Formats: sequence, C-alpha cells, structure tokens
Amino acid sequence: MSNLAQARQMQGRLVSWLIDDAYPVWATAGFDSVHRAFSERLTASGALPDEPRRARVQTRQVYAFSQAARLGWRGDARPLVEAGLEFFIGNYLRDDGLFHTLVTHDGKVADDRAVLYDQAFALLALASAQQVLGPTPRLVDLGVGLRTRLRERMQRPGGGFDSGIPERLPLLSNPHMHLFEAALAWKAVSADPGWGALADEICGIALKHFIDPRTGALAEVFDANWQSEPDATPGQAIEPGHQFEWAWLLLCQDASPGSATRQAAERLFDIGENHGVKGGVAINALSAGFRIKDPAVRLWPQTERLKAACRLGALTGEERYWRSALGAAQGLWRFLDHGTPGLWYDKIDRRGVFVMEPAPASSFYHIICAIAQFGEALRQAAR
Repeated sequence: MSNLAQARQMQGRLVSWLIDDAYPVWATAGFDSVHRAFSERLTASGALPDEPRRARVQTRQVYAFSQAARLGWRGDARPLVEAGLEFFIGNYLRDDGLFHTLVTHDGKVADDRAVLYDQAFALLALASAQQVLGPTPRLVDLGVGLRTRLRERMQRPGGGFDSGIPERLPLLSNPHMHLFEAALAWKAVSADPGWGALADEICGIALKHFIDPRTGALAEVFDANWQSEPDATPGQAIEPGHQFEWAWLLLCQDASPGSATRQAAERLFDIGENHGVKGGVAINALSAGFRIKDPAVRLWPQTERLKAACRLGALTGEERYWRSALGAAQGLWRFLDHGTPGLWYDKIDRRGVFVMEPAPASSFYHIICAIAQFGEALRQAAR
C-alpha cells in the first residue's frame, strides 16, 4: 500500500477519534457550565476545579469548536463558541483595548499583563467564530479594534511588535507566528486590506530577521535590533516544531513555485524533518548546529510536522512528503491513543516515557488544525 493510501487510512482514524471521542468529552467535561468557560485540563475523572484560566486556552477552544461542524461533529457547537467568547471578552478585555493574560476560575483578573501571544489568539478566535456566528458587526469591530491597538501600543519602528506590556523585550518569533496565523484567518473571512498588510509584514520580518540566511533555520529569541545569538541567548534554540509551523504558514501565504517564501518554507521543513525527527517523532529542540539540545517530545510538534508535510505533498505530489505526512500522523496517534477516549498525552520525557498528567486543553487547537489540514491536502491530492 502506498504512503498516500496509508495516509488516507490514518486520516479516517484521526477524524473518527475527533468526532466520536474528543469533541464530546471536551464539550461536556471540558466546559465549566457554572462559569460558562472552558477548562484548562482534563483527567479521566473530569476537570480540575478552580484552576486559573489562561487567555490562550479560552481563545483556542473558541477556535476548536468553531471548526467542529465542518469536521463532522454533529453536536451543537454554537452555544460553546458564544459562551467562550462572552467569558473571554467580558473578563479579559483591558481598558486600553488589549487583553489580560490570566483570570481566576470565576473571571477575576490574576495577571494584568498584555502579551502579544495572547492578542494573536484573541484575533484568531474572533476570526474563527465567524464560521459559526457569521460576520457580526461586534466580532468585526473587536478584531479591527484590537489590530489598531496593537499598531498603536506594541508596534516597533521599522516593523514587528514588542513581546508584551510591560515586558517588551526580548523580541520573540513565536507570537509573531501566531499573529501571522490570525491575519491569514481574517483574510479568509474579510475583505479588509489591513489583514493582508499585516500578513505581508510578518512574512517579510520572518524572511529578513527570524530565518538565518546561512542555514535557513528559524530562531526564537532576538534583541531590540532583531539580532539573535545562537546558543548564547537564554531560551534560544532551533525548535523543529516551529520550523514545521512556519513552513506551513509561509506556504499558506505564498506557495508559488520558486518564490523566496516557498523556498524558505521548503528549507524549514527539511531542517525539521532531517534533524529534528528521532524515533518517528519530532523532538523539542536542536542547537544552532542542528545537534540535539532537548530530546524530549511534545504533542504539538507532531501536528505541525503533519500540516507542513501534507501541504507540501499536495503541492508537489512528491512521495517523500506523503511519507513524512504518514509518519507524522502515526507519531501524533501515539499521543492520542490514550487510556481515556478523547484525552491525550502531552509529553514524552527524555527517557522516552509518556508523562502521566492531565490532558491540557491548549493542545486541542493544534490537533484540530492538523486533522483539518490533513483532510484538505488529501482532497487536493485526489483532484
């Protein structure tokens, strides 16, 4: 059986798990019906009570349930999307139009900072919710307003954004990646040229600053002048998961054969695939010289490997990309093959053993996006 045929089988298994197991449990046990908000984590016996709620989890879960119908779930996602948005907007919105990063389980502000990462996911949630609620004036106004506030309060001279308020440095590629993703999501639902301009700007910054022109690898941490110091800066690493995730986003921006954007994406994918996949799974981190820096494994890089590989497979028809997509799907399945249906493992430690801990809701967004992109790529390959 070809890699493409096996990939189709794996896609069917992933979709069945999603609609039969995952969506039902996260729509019930994963939703706090008292406070009308999404839970942070689930165990086999249910949610952990009274945990603080991160902005990124509420917004990611809005995204997750906004995709439910088109992925085949027959439950009623609309009330969950509406409730998640109401809890988020009502409890996280600051006076300056940006969003807090953390509230208590009942909505009291626990961390007043506004970080770029969370603003990006707020924009993604507002764009995604329109797939369920329609392009309502409120959602559009909130999205445009947040974009304006980001330009006013966090944009840097020459382009790009500070990492947050009040901690503006170091500069980080990761929140820009999610802001890029949000801008592309808004482009899909809005004719407002400001979204395309934002996507173009971040793509340009990635090609100019985030990606090392010598190696083609993407770094994580930068100083005020967008300079990185490989292996010397705290937190600096070459993360295979982010090589894959940026590759996918760059291909969503411009997949034209021979374009600088596509060439950068293909190189990022090759770095992740050739250096960052060990034992069938994408590991956490490499050094600047592509040596293993952190051999432990998280769930989310498997989803990003799958997204990039299947996108390249659909674009090129090359067997090597479908082989990688199949391997990524099989690697992802290892995390989803949990003792409790609909939950997942999130980490494999340095010894190669799954870490026994509650399933984090934050991973659901990654899983859903990967399954959706896998299916779209397979449909494209069949045309």
